[in-house]
Amino acid sequence: MQKKWYSLIDKVYRIDNLRIAFKKVKSNKGAPGIDGETVDDFAMNLEDNIMRLHNELKNGEYIAKPVLRTHIEKEDGSKRPLGIPCVRDRVVQQALKNVLEPIFEPEFHPSSYGYRPGKSCHHAIAKAERFMNKHRLEHVVDMDLSKCFDMLDHEIIIRTINKKVSDGKVLKLVKQFLESGIMEGGILHESEAGSPQGGVISPLICNIYLNEFDQIMKQKGIRIVRYCDDILVIARTKAEAGKNMAIAIKILEGQLKLKVNEVKTKITKVSDGVPYLGVIIWEKFISVHPKRIKKIKDKIRKLTKRTQGKNVETIIKELNPVIRGWANYFRIANCKGLFREIMGWIRRRLRMKKLKEWKTWKGLHKQLRRNGYTGQFKKISMRRWRNSASPLVSMALPNAYFDDLKLVNIANIKTGILPNYYEI
Repeated sequence: MQKKWYSLIDKVYRIDNLRIAFKKVKSNKGAPGIDGETVDDFAMNLEDNIMRLHNELKNGEYIAKPVLRTHIEKEDGSKRPLGIPCVRDRVVQQALKNVLEPIFEPEFHPSSYGYRPGKSCHHAIAKAERFMNKHRLEHVVDMDLSKCFDMLDHEIIIRTINKKVSDGKVLKLVKQFLESGIMEGGILHESEAGSPQGGVISPLICNIYLNEFDQIMKQKGIRIVRYCDDILVIARTKAEAGKNMAIAIKILEGQLKLKVNEVKTKITKVSDGVPYLGVIIWEKFISVHPKRIKKIKDKIRKLTKRTQGKNVETIIKELNPVIRGWANYFRIANCKGLFREIMGWIRRRLRMKKLKEWKTWKGLHKQLRRNGYTGQFKKISMRRWRNSASPLVSMALPNAYFDDLKLVNIANIKTGILPNYYEI
């Protein structure tokens, strides 16, 4: 028999829980919501704001504000809608999540990895790779859900949470966040379905919602790997994959009222490469998806424009967290050569920027003399891209020069290391 929790709201509005929630919200940073209040603004009167939320929640006076609708561009050129709650609502959502997550977390599927404590994209990729290559489940259904967060049914959400939580005040609070509305272009729209992607509690709600799908697939002996709404259904044969896909669609669309994108949902196999969470899983290795390579290169190009007023030292400070974060994510792939290639390209772009700073060949010659060069000095253009790879420029600005400026060298990062089998 399932255990039920009957009194939880007091745990949500506890002062220490609200303080912990704010620390988490602060660490995540994020933009202000419709009221324009930033995290720093909230922190200026932190204790007063915490006490106000405590009293509102305790007395049943708390009212969630509408979320601010914004859009971010996806890799295919389309735009993903995000809903940004106000800081005060993010704090309450985090406080609610702190209480609900330990209740639901133990019963989640072992192959569900999205936004769960101690689990990551790396774990999801490693599990999928092991299913395909170690257990020889070579045929994969790559499932695409259309606007999953926007289509979550409110009634199903409340009913599912109510199976374990019977505190009416907590359920009412969840319902408030679901129905708070969306402000876009100054116009308020009602929230008839969905949980705003961008809300603190939305990933947990999505996991609770999709856990029904996970458990049914588990009962039927069907292998899956899921990271939030990114789902792989894995099988031994193509026929079995087709059968499993039909079962998955029936559950997702029939029982959970979601929409499977039939154009993007397809059966593939590991010998052809299975794209998942930014990588491509093959029979003997994992590679970085070409779209992710293009994306990081576009970002680096913007940061290293030779026409901007910033000097090389400043550019490196801005560049380091970007390339470090990207490399730490994709180090799971077998991409040592790629990292080395990108590192060489980054240095070349920085050399080009330095040439532009020098303006004429005299600056180059001066640097060469500093480095002890006594050979022939050539006059070269400071504007031509091809000159950034010339031997003289490399001599004036060797790799050690960039090391001294603390440029992160992603070529030194170990790659191709999957999480330990027992971690996943």
